[in-house]
Amino acid sequence: MPSSDDLVGAYSSTEKTFFELASEQRLSILFRLYEKKAKISQLAKDLDITMQEAHRNVNRLQDANLIEKNPEGIFSLTTFGNTIIKQIPTFNYLSMHKEYFSEHILGELPIKFIMRLGALDKCEYVKGVVAILERWKDIYRDSDQYIYEIVPQVPIDLIEPALAKVKEKGVKYSYVLPQNVIIPKGRKDLLKKLGHSELLNKNAVERRMVDRVQVAVILNEKQASVMFPTQKGETDMNMMFHSSDPIFHEWCLDYFRYRWYGSDIFDESHLKEI
Repeated sequence: MPSSDDLVGAYSSTEKTFFELASEQRLSILFRLYEKKAKISQLAKDLDITMQEAHRNVNRLQDANLIEKNPEGIFSLTTFGNTIIKQIPTFNYLSMHKEYFSEHILGELPIKFIMRLGALDKCEYVKGVVAILERWKDIYRDSDQYIYEIVPQVPIDLIEPALAKVKEKGVKYSYVLPQNVIIPKGRKDLLKKLGHSELLNKNAVERRMVDRVQVAVILNEKQASVMFPTQKGETDMNMMFHSSDPIFHEWCLDYFRYRWYGSDIFDESHLKEI
């Protein structure tokens, strides 16, 4: 087993990189060069800093191999710098919502999705049951192609809006529920009234089951939302991250597909009505 000294040595390069990133001006230079190559005079002008500040920070970034200069004096990101800048959204997302993540966990989220949390950076934080239910309904109303969701339960007020979209617009509705799902009284009668069985037979509605749901996603082809679990491991349906950003949407869609293709056949016998 490696000693603490060995571990410190193993992360010395990472420490140096973080040290260089711990500067608003140096980060600004990196993001500016990510947009477009530039000479140092242009960097100073665009970032409203002095030439002395620009020189000092550019030299440090060069020494860290984050940027480079061509013979014409034009600066650009190195491959290392370009890759590092794409990791910043992960730290930004977690930092912006550190209070939230002091009270929530990532649940059953696989490491490959944890490493992509930066995809959720451009989002709106929605809080409160009423606001979340309205946003949930908006996703249904705004759908033209599909509604996908992995949720610990489906509020009875949302069943009719979802199935109405399927019947009226031909939207595909696919959902994943946990085996221990609790359903509200009146659900079976409402589903019968809305023709749920017929939609299942036509494959207009598809449903699957998984052992448990902690991380929930709700999305259509344009926008998506995600909810994480509390420290107790229960999905917090009072707080939601929502966005129409394509990268945010891709993360949610990939996670839905990951759970969908690893799910089991839907078994009505597991449903508990209260």
